[in-house]
Amino acid sequence: MLGPLTLAAVWLGGPWLLALMLLAVVVMSWEWARLFGRGRFGALGALVAATGIAAIGLVGFGAGPGPAGLAAAAGGVLVFAAAAGTGKAEPLWAAIGTVWLALGAVAFLALARLPTGGRETTLWLLAAVWANDSAAYVSGRAIGGPKLAPQLSPNKTWAGFAGGVACAGVVGWLAGLVAGTAHPAALVAASLALGVAAQFGDLAESAAKRHFGVKDASRLIPGHGGLLDRVDGLLAASLVAGAVTLGTGRSPLLW
Repeated sequence: MLGPLTLAAVWLGGPWLLALMLLAVVVMSWEWARLFGRGRFGALGALVAATGIAAIGLVGFGAGPGPAGLAAAAGGVLVFAAAAGTGKAEPLWAAIGTVWLALGAVAFLALARLPTGGRETTLWLLAAVWANDSAAYVSGRAIGGPKLAPQLSPNKTWAGFAGGVACAGVVGWLAGLVAGTAHPAALVAASLALGVAAQFGDLAESAAKRHFGVKDASRLIPGHGGLLDRVDGLLAASLVAGAVTLGTGRSPLLW
């Protein structure tokens, strides 16, 4: 359900994608606030959600990723101060998650709104992350072997890590063929980086859940946990794709 809905919003763009991103950031903020708040949402949760909404709103109405990034950072500082002042949550965890959610969402929306190749870049990002996730699961189950980070996620293996990243690279190669990029090797390398980022994004959320003693961010999606459990890797990969695009001045599909 999430996949087709996301693809439809990316394809339609405009207010449809903006609405989906606003809804997603509110849901993720609710899940994160309940995580660090030990089941409570409260004023801190509202501040986390307001940070994400403000950051996404700035991008959606044309302010660009720079001001949105500043809004995310300011929101993180406010959450840290509020958590420290009330003593109801761990300030560092609360602030890091707030900034991570807002910046990841901002990066995704900013990529989709690129004046040239925005839709294609976002579809490449989604394909690389989804291919990584699926291949990591299949290769990890089929091959097994040494664990990747048993203290954080006992089911992840090095075989799954390698399989997922390799499959993301294949997506980059195929995307290069479709886009006719002049430097396909660079696009493959960027896709491999997205695969690595997605894996570490998943591990980062696993570390948070392990720290707070929960199995899933929420029970919003029966049998699959919460929205954060589904998009943790995508948030991290979006940050990498956004940083690469910002650093080079154009989408990797146009290199």
